[in-house]
Amino acid sequence: MSILGLRTVVYHAPDLGAAKAWYSRVLAREPYFDQPFYVGYEVGGFELGLIPDGAPGAGGSVAYWGVPDAAAELRRLESLGAVMRDPVQDVGEGIKVATVADPFGNSFGIIENPQFSLAKVR
Repeated sequence: MSILGLRTVVYHAPDLGAAKAWYSRVLAREPYFDQPFYVGYEVGGFELGLIPDGAPGAGGSVAYWGVPDAAAELRRLESLGAVMRDPVQDVGEGIKVATVADPFGNSFGIIENPQFSLAKVR
């Protein structure tokens, strides 16, 4: 077996209603699965899940979500209440990354990667 790629990222959201409202704005879509125990969004073939238990935190893994313009998306996320953790950084070969904290304490990474193609993955 080998790792096939990002499929689902799950964030803890003690206030599930507030998290659902915020992520619906960030992702510009409503969840496809919406239950008291799990809220799921389909985003470009991947899934963001929200669960109402546990505690969010900065020490965990960071999932990076693809964006066409990292600087513009960072500004948009900050306007929606996210707090910048790491500013946009060019990590080489045109790839730019940044990390914010969502209003619930989770790390939310963005990546502008002109070399990534979902078609190549399939």
